[in-house]
This record gives sequence, C-alpha cells and structure tokens, in this order.
Amino acid sequence: MDRICNLVRNGTHRAVFVMAGPGIGKSAVTDAVTERLAGSMSVLRIHASSALAGVPFGVLTPYTGELTAEESVSPVAVLRSMWSYFEKLKGGNGAAVLLVVDDAHHLDDASAGVLAEVISAGWATVVAAARPRPGLPQPLDQLWYDGLAERVDLRPLNREQIEEVLAHALDGTVPDATVDAIWTASGGNPRILDALLHDAAETGVLAKRNGIWMLLGSLPADGARLAAVVAKDHLRRAPEEQEALKLIALAGPVGRKVIEDISGAAVVRSLLDQQMVVETAGIPAELSLWNGLFAGAIRNTVSVSRSLQLLEKVKAHQDVAQLHGEGRLRSVEWALECGVRVSDDELMAAAKEALLRFRNHSARSIAARIHHPPLVALAQAIQARALYNEGAYQEAAALLDTCWLPLAGDPEGPAVLLLRVSAHQAIGHPLGVVADDVEMHAAAGGQGWQEELLHLLQLGAEVNVQALNDAVDAMRERSTDAGGDPLRALAEGLLAHALASAGRPVQGLEAALQAASELPPLEGSLFFFPEFVLGRLVSDYLAMGEWESAEREINHYAAGNAAAAATFHGSLELLRGYSLLRQGRMERAYQVLLPAVEALRLNDPLQLYRFGTALGFYAAARLGDTDQSRRLEQDHKDADTGWPAHDLLAEAYVSAAAEYLARDGKGLAALQTLMTTTEASARTGNLLEVFAMCWDLGDPSVVPMVQAAARGVEGRWAEALLTLATAWEAADGDNLMATAASLEEAGFVNLAREAYARASTVLEQSGERRRSRQAVAQREKCDHELGERFREGRFIAAAPAVRLTRREQDIVELAVQGLTDREIAQRLMVSVRTVEGHLYRTYVKLGVRSRDELESALPR
Repeated sequence: MDRICNLVRNGTHRAVFVMAGPGIGKSAVTDAVTERLAGSMSVLRIHASSALAGVPFGVLTPYTGELTAEESVSPVAVLRSMWSYFEKLKGGNGAAVLLVVDDAHHLDDASAGVLAEVISAGWATVVAAARPRPGLPQPLDQLWYDGLAERVDLRPLNREQIEEVLAHALDGTVPDATVDAIWTASGGNPRILDALLHDAAETGVLAKRNGIWMLLGSLPADGARLAAVVAKDHLRRAPEEQEALKLIALAGPVGRKVIEDISGAAVVRSLLDQQMVVETAGIPAELSLWNGLFAGAIRNTVSVSRSLQLLEKVKAHQDVAQLHGEGRLRSVEWALECGVRVSDDELMAAAKEALLRFRNHSARSIAARIHHPPLVALAQAIQARALYNEGAYQEAAALLDTCWLPLAGDPEGPAVLLLRVSAHQAIGHPLGVVADDVEMHAAAGGQGWQEELLHLLQLGAEVNVQALNDAVDAMRERSTDAGGDPLRALAEGLLAHALASAGRPVQGLEAALQAASELPPLEGSLFFFPEFVLGRLVSDYLAMGEWESAEREINHYAAGNAAAAATFHGSLELLRGYSLLRQGRMERAYQVLLPAVEALRLNDPLQLYRFGTALGFYAAARLGDTDQSRRLEQDHKDADTGWPAHDLLAEAYVSAAAEYLARDGKGLAALQTLMTTTEASARTGNLLEVFAMCWDLGDPSVVPMVQAAARGVEGRWAEALLTLATAWEAADGDNLMATAASLEEAGFVNLAREAYARASTVLEQSGERRRSRQAVAQREKCDHELGERFREGRFIAAAPAVRLTRREQDIVELAVQGLTDREIAQRLMVSVRTVEGHLYRTYVKLGVRSRDELESALPR
C-alpha cells in the first residue's frame, strides 16, 4: 500500500494497476489507498461489474448524467462530460483528482478507452484493481506497455507470511502443524484466512492447549465468516457463473464437458480465467473449485431441493462408468445429501475411498448406511478405522469387538485384529484382553493366523530378538515375492525395532526395508501398516546415528501423505523431536516435542504419547524450564500404558529429567539401578543410550561401561561414542582435539563439543592456556551450531567458567531487546514465572538491579 501511495504522490506514473486473484486483497488495498490519500486528493470511485460489462459507458453514468441519450454513446461527449466534472471538483478545493476503479477487468471496452484518454491527458490519476485473468481491457493494458502506468501484483500469502499473521493474531505458540493446515486450507488467500480464523475460533476448532494453538478437528466450511465471503463473491457474478460454480462445488471433481454441456463453454473458460476453478488433465479432464473449503461453503448455500435439481442435470450429462477416485466418492456423498438411494456396493466403494483419503466423517456416515448382511462387518470395521483416525479409541474398540470375528476369513482379517489390539491398548487395556478373547474363539475353531499374530505382538512387546528372528526366518522361507503378507510386514517391523534395541540397528534396518517391501499390496488396508513400518525405519536410522536419513524418511512420508497429517502428524513430530534430542539440539528438540505431545494428547495412533511426555520432560528439565517440566512429569504419570517396547527408554529419560530438576542424586541412582536390570542388559542399544544419559549428568564412572557396550553396538553413533570415551580416558590434549575435529566432521557436533570441553580442561591443567582457549572457542562454535550457546555441557565444570546458562542468556538477550516477560515466555514456550526466575538469578550473577543495567553487564 505504501508503494502505491508513493507512486501516486510522486506523479512518476499516471496510473497504477493493482493485479491479484479473487480474495487476495485488491479491494482492501484500494480502500486503504483511498483512506490514506483522501486528505490531499479528490477521490472518485468507479465500481465495475459483470452486469455492466455489456453496457457501453455504463460504469461512467455517475459522471455523464447531463448528457442526452444520443450524446451518452459518443466517446467525445463522454470525455467532455468527465472533463467538466473534474474541473468542477478541482474548483472546490484545487486538489488533484484520484479515480479509483474496482474490478477493472469487468470494464467494457468503451469505458476503458475513455479512462485511457483521461490518464493520457493527465486529467486524473487512476488506481485500478483487476484480476490477472481475464486481465485489464486492451486500452488500459496498452498504457502499461507504453510506460504510462505501473503494475503492482499482489500474490497469495506464502507459508512464512501465514506464520507471521498467525503469530501476530494468536497469543501463544503456533506449531507447524497448525500453520500448515491453515495455509493449505486458505490457499494463502487473506480474505479466506481471516474468515477461517474467526470461524475456527468461534466453533472451538482452533483452541489453545497449554500455551499451544491446536486444531481440534477439521476447519469449518459452514462458518458465518466464510459464508459471508462466498455470498459477497456470488453477488459480483452473473447468474450463469453462479450456477456453474454451484455445479462444480457439488459434483467436483466433475468432467469439464459435463459442465460445458450444462452451463456453456464460455462460462467455463471465464471461471478458469478467473482462477475460480482448476482443471485436472486426464480422460476426461475434470474441474474442481480452487479451494476445498470454499467449495464446501458454496454447497452449504444450496437447498436440498435445488441440489436435487442440479444432481439430475449432472446425471443427464455424466457417464457414471468414467467416475473414479474423488469424483466417485463425491457423487455418492451428493446423492446421500439429496436423499437419493445408493446401492450397498456403491456405498462400500465410496466408504473405502473416503477412508483412503482420511475423510473420516464421510467414511463413517457412508459405511453406517450399509445394511446388506455380508457387508455389515466390513462396514463396521471401516467405521472403526475412521474413529481410530479421529482418536475415538473407545468407540473404535467397541465396534471392532463386534466385527473382528465375522471378518476372520476375510483378507482384511489380520488388519482388523491388529486394529482391535491397537484400539484396546490405546485405552489402557493390555494385550491379554484381546488375546484371551481370541483364544476362546480359537478353541471353537478359530483361524491359526490369529494366534500367530498375537504371539508376534507379545514377542515385540517383550523385545524378544531371538524368537522374532526365528519367526521371521520361517516366514521368509515360505513367502513369495508378491508381497502383501500382513503378518510378515508386522513381524519384520517388530524385528526391526527389537534389533535396534539390542544394538543391531544395521540388521534392523534390513528388516524394516523387508517390511516396507510388503507394503504396496497392502495400500488401503484397515491397519496403518505404512506408518507402523515408518516408525521402525526411522528408529533404526536414529539408533545408527544416521540423522539425515531419518529426517529424509519423515519428510518423504509427510510430502506424500498430506491427508494423513491430522492423524499421524504428532507421531511424526515426536520422531523428529527425538532425532533432534539425540543430536544434542536440545532447544530445537524442545520446540518440536512440546507441540508433538499436545498433538498426541488428542490423537495417538502409534501409542507414543507416554514416550513423548518422557522426552518432553527430559528436554524441559535440561533447559531449566521447571514449570513445563513439572507439568510433563505429571502428564507422564497420568498417561495410559504406551507401546511396551518403549517403556525402558521412557523410564530412563524420566529418571534423568528428575535428576536435572532436583540434582539430589536420586535420578542418577535410578538410572544406575535401571542399568543393572535384566531387561536393560538384554538391550545393548538401549543400554548404551542410558549410559550416555548418565555421562551427560556428569558421572564419569560410566565411561568404561560406554566403551564396553559401544564395541558391541552397530552404527556410526556407537562408533562415535566409543571414540569419545577412549579419548576421554586417555586424557591427552592433542588426541582430544583431533578426536573432537573428527567427530565434528562426521556430524556428531554434540559429542565434538564435549571432546573440546574435555580438551580445554586437560590443556589448562597442563599449562597450555593458549591452546585451552582455542578448545573453548571450538566448543562455543559447536554450541552455536547446535543452537545451544553458553550451555553448561556435561564435562565443562572444570573448564573456564561460563557466567550464564544457555536459557539465562536467551532470556537476557530478549529482555535487552525490550520484550516484556510475557512476550519472552511466548517466544521461548515457557511460563512467565520461569522468565521472572531466570531474570532474578541473572541479576544476582551479574550484580545488577534492573533491566536497564543488563546490557552493559553482559559477558563479552
């Protein structure tokens, strides 16, 4: 807006053309320009419209009222009349004339020609807003080519801009998942964004949980603000365009030829030019509304009786045999909305399609209408999976208890039983609850695979590597190359996790990849095999220390499965946060883990919430955030039992976190006790991670244990930890510096930091102060790369003192910038009380009494 005002004031151009798609903010910009310049210029407004587009000089009528009927169609007479109007206006206050034209793409050619003459003659400055397609009429467009006009293009908001808007509008932390969902739903359109935010807040879909803004459901398409946006857009359109938009919204994606046959090819081309609809290439080519929520809002404006009339129109021109995917699903949804009967076979196909697209409400409502006895059990299973996707585990378990047995002989039988076990475990029931029921029916002639499946799950919960390995070997011998065996996918995935826990993640990765090879034929299964295998694949990469490979797998899944985000985003973010934590990027891990825990609180399909609270508790304690630590600790205590294979590490992280909070030795003692258990001894990979936690807490007695365990663990992380432990024990300054450099180059920056810290201490003790300072500088470089400046590392106690902790430094830096305690708390995702406590301790350390003295007292 400032740029446009400056162009008008400077007089460098006689016209400014503001170009943008529908809803991007053209009208808001012209309104703001009008308000800004009204004090220094005489402002006139012209509102073009599709209704007047066919009337020569129709939009100029307010300025040609004194002309006769014959003169009103003469360009010369119209120009003379406008000149007279401008002169009278200038005679009043002498101010220059600013002519603001809204929807200039609707100007008729005659009016556009007159305005071009007005601009060329310098009688007025023109600010015209228009859509890029169909664009400005030729006379105005020519002015831009001739250099007499400047063009300003407004673009949809990108993700970063949406994030800025949300950060400004919402008081608290807005996680990536919320930003992504709102950005995708709004399409970057400011008008729709504003409507969505108001409607979502009004309905409670957008809610603040523990300081984090979460989406508790799908963004509403029936909100009052969005309805107003749709109504305003419709009022600007010709009736034939309104009708076509309703048809496409109700039927879309729908064949282009179908709409052309009903509404005319010219109307379709116009809507495509205006970017109100998009075309998908194919046979046949299909049309959809540019925005899904906008389409939903249009559907809500159509009465059932009118919708039925439009449905009959479409059916008369549509070849049902060509419907597929989304189009087939939408045709069934539309028929049901109109009360039209649909066969059970069609309902089943549509319910499966809705479930595949994570349209959970639609899948449930369609499947619930299926009454043909042979299909009822499968329909109930579809409803159960949709409920499971939504986090309604109690309802899902109840349905699965009813339908699993009739589906025992169905190809979906294993998936349904797995889903049943998962639903019961999600509500705190142990595996035995389902196992006992299955065993009872097995005695009455059940399927043999059921006992095998439950046995595999039990072995996985126990992390029984040998038994799982034997089971997988047997399956590999009898399997074909076709893939699609659900039991083998399950067994390979469980083995992959068990091998990683046992310190054999390289072998575990091979098992995970074998599990992945079974997935293509299982696409659309009622169990979440892809996500189950992804979790094991990422866990193996993390156990190996292959951080980038783990991130790549997470990103690859997220990019290809956007529809699954609402269900599995919390699980993916937990894995991402765990990776960051393992890398020592504690601040970033904390920022990822807190929203992940809140997401898992709502929806925890992979049963990671309890493990997530342990990781969040640990990260919060490491960073000194006492309030969040206490809350997460309580969350962990209150959590239902998660996947049992995670319990050992969860207990370790909770014990370590308690030690960071209290520093009373109890947490460290609990870790030392845990290390001696039979369970830990059998899981060398997990045990090495526990040793690392103890070492982090400043217990050097574990260094020999680290060396012994690391030698038996596969992967780069264990190798790097062994290298550090060996150099640590040798206590040779030169060797420690070389070790640190090699660890840094290998990507283990947190381990390199500790090697530099140890080197600085050893070199200082041997009198090599210059080299000791070099080691400190290198350590601080690692801190900076990790985002952990001024952190007091695990071995830094004997190194040159650091005046402020990392958290204190972060808070002080923001305080010096002028942020209030509340603003600092929001920025760092901590409580105001935590900020106040850190500032108080900082004042004491630095010997100051107020914020005004902070900057000068900070360490240089």
